[in-house]
Amino acid sequence: MFKAIYLTQGEDKRTLAQVRDLDEAQLPEVGQGAVDIDVGYSTINFKDGLAITGKSPVVRKFPMVPGIDLAGTVTRSAHTLWQVGDKVILNGWGVGETHWGGLAQKARLHGDWLVRLPAAFTAADAMAIGTAGYTAMLCLMAIERHGVQAGTGEVLVTGASGGVGSVAIALLAAQGYRVVASTGKLDQADYLKALGAAEVMDRAALSAPGKPLQKERWAAVIDSVGSHTLANACASTRYGGVVAACGLAQGMDFPTTVAPFILRGVTLAGIDSVMAPRAVREQAWQRLAAQLPAATLAGICRMVGLEEALPVAPEILAGSVRGRIVVDVNN
Repeated sequence: MFKAIYLTQGEDKRTLAQVRDLDEAQLPEVGQGAVDIDVGYSTINFKDGLAITGKSPVVRKFPMVPGIDLAGTVTRSAHTLWQVGDKVILNGWGVGETHWGGLAQKARLHGDWLVRLPAAFTAADAMAIGTAGYTAMLCLMAIERHGVQAGTGEVLVTGASGGVGSVAIALLAAQGYRVVASTGKLDQADYLKALGAAEVMDRAALSAPGKPLQKERWAAVIDSVGSHTLANACASTRYGGVVAACGLAQGMDFPTTVAPFILRGVTLAGIDSVMAPRAVREQAWQRLAAQLPAATLAGICRMVGLEEALPVAPEILAGSVRGRIVVDVNN
């Protein structure tokens, strides 16, 4: 038996979330290449908040164990890449949406979905980074591919006090970029500057409708907010700059024009962490191990147990969570 957050749906289509004891026989099959894992740690991401609260149809079938991230140890493997005792990480691949996820003490996953835990990290470290930090690295890699190096100009990070934003600031600052952090929590300015932000600005300057072209400022942008914030970021990006878009905290809409793209040559780079190929994932995690300042993780995460994870879900949707929430599934 093992404990898990277990989601069911009532006749009224409302999602019921509770911590339950489940039998290993209930773990869903994945076909050839299955790997069983003793989970050490998971996380609560924005998508997990949506799944647990039922605020958005993230879960495609019920019952479901949510959790798009996990780190743990292989206990059984039918996959050539993995052996019993290997330390592994899982991010995305539809886990927690179409297949049981990481907010549980045990998981059964396809071996192709896993990445080896870098030696520099513990399982708890890896989940302090999680999908949010891995996505932040994908954004940095996209910025670099488009030729924006440290010293090129300012880099804007929106949703700065969230998981993606916190790790993005630390990564960019460590590489020598001048980072401007946009946040609705100006009381977190000291936190953001400690991560490496050179300047903190009120998100209100970006979150309302704006002109299709604005004064050029940003050499690059990492945006996890979407909607008007993303539109204004594009409108104020410098000629030849790049905007890495990876989230929709403000909304899925994109109320802008083609002007920044055809008049300034701005590139809008979409960042997908869910289905990214193995080679890209491995590169991202290797770079995180090498380039994320060691002191960053202790300052950006809060540890909770499985039961405590349930009330965190609406908090993260409300934008009241700073940094990362790590879930000790065995507590």
